[in-house]
Amino acid sequence: MLATQIDPTTGFLDRYSCLKVADDLVSRVRKAGQPLAALWIDLDRFKQINESYGYLSGDSVITFIAQRLRENVGSRAEIGRVGADEFVCLAPNFTRANAERMASELMHAIETPLDIGEIHLRPSASIGIAILESGDATFSFLERADRAKISAKNQGGNRYVVSGDELVSGRMGTLLAREELAVEYMLYNALETGGLRLNYQPTVGSDGSILSVEALMRCTVNGKVISPVKFIPVAEKTGLIVRLGEWSLLEGTRQARYLLDAGVRTKVAINVSRAQLLDSKFSQALHAALVCANVEPGLIELELTESLFMDNSKTVQNNLRSARDCGVSLSIDDFGTGYSCLANLKDIPACKLKLDRTFVLALPHDRRAMSVVKAMAHLGKDLGMTVVAEGVEKKEQLEMLWDLGVDGVQGYYCAMPMDAEALFSWLKGNR
Repeated sequence: MLATQIDPTTGFLDRYSCLKVADDLVSRVRKAGQPLAALWIDLDRFKQINESYGYLSGDSVITFIAQRLRENVGSRAEIGRVGADEFVCLAPNFTRANAERMASELMHAIETPLDIGEIHLRPSASIGIAILESGDATFSFLERADRAKISAKNQGGNRYVVSGDELVSGRMGTLLAREELAVEYMLYNALETGGLRLNYQPTVGSDGSILSVEALMRCTVNGKVISPVKFIPVAEKTGLIVRLGEWSLLEGTRQARYLLDAGVRTKVAINVSRAQLLDSKFSQALHAALVCANVEPGLIELELTESLFMDNSKTVQNNLRSARDCGVSLSIDDFGTGYSCLANLKDIPACKLKLDRTFVLALPHDRRAMSVVKAMAHLGKDLGMTVVAEGVEKKEQLEMLWDLGVDGVQGYYCAMPMDAEALFSWLKGNR
């Protein structure tokens, strides 16, 4: 049995004894092959309590909080006071899920309003969680919990962060989670080693013609496929989206040229991000892609969200004007989401309106969705736009959309996204 010292204010292990108990637990659970979790708890704004009401009141707050921790933790973990307002819970046989559940319980218990004399408080805490890993020394194990706690505090407090998920500085000074940093590294790797590619999904007209093919970016690094759901947000946070966008312009224009040379005249639609349009060099990148591919601008379409069209910044409007002036067509993507506004449509210089998939998913049974799609189809045509419905996955949806008057559809029912070679074969077979 370890000789331990108790903190007189809380009745918990003092800092030195807590470290000794932690060292003993690490040895025991490692021999038994069991998990071990450390929860590092730091009260938010405790310094203000001491400065405003004095140290005696501060000690009273600590006593009340300690009682709440004791009642909620019970015999599940050892608790130590490791700082004026910091505690560590050492929980044997706790997985990450167990530790997160306990952190949520403790945060709820701590934030219950507290009255001490004339002091009325609603305390909160920042909690860092670490799970013992193979090869972890006791100090590094606890240090990871401490770093996770600091990350929780830096994010505003009143939350918990698991070690490995904490935010750290990325290349552009943006705060990123560790997993996002790994994705960022893989994106750089993909740019340098050829791990990027474009897949293409056709948009089919009501007469069976191919209105365009949308270029969709895919990323593979060392045989591992990274979902766009993961890498696009990271690229936007770090600024890498501009480089990815330039690469897409080059590859998309080359594909349009390749198809034209093969006897298949098809427009290629390329997605453009806000960061690209905010870049003063976007027009140069677009013109360079057209020149390098030696393709006529009429075979390229840029897909943008409605908010980008309505962005009044000089750079964005200059880039849009330059694209139109050179003959590239513009398309409104995902219309109907966010803050879409019908009043804006009359001022947007787009030739195509793509209805968001959320309307299509509700078909053919949702009468309100039917009414919206029908109204948009007629309005788009009156404004001189081609109206396309995205996300078509069922025959019933397709038939309903034709009845409602849309000009084209895009989705898995018509064609899956495919690589350049498969696209060529598909187009030749559907001419």
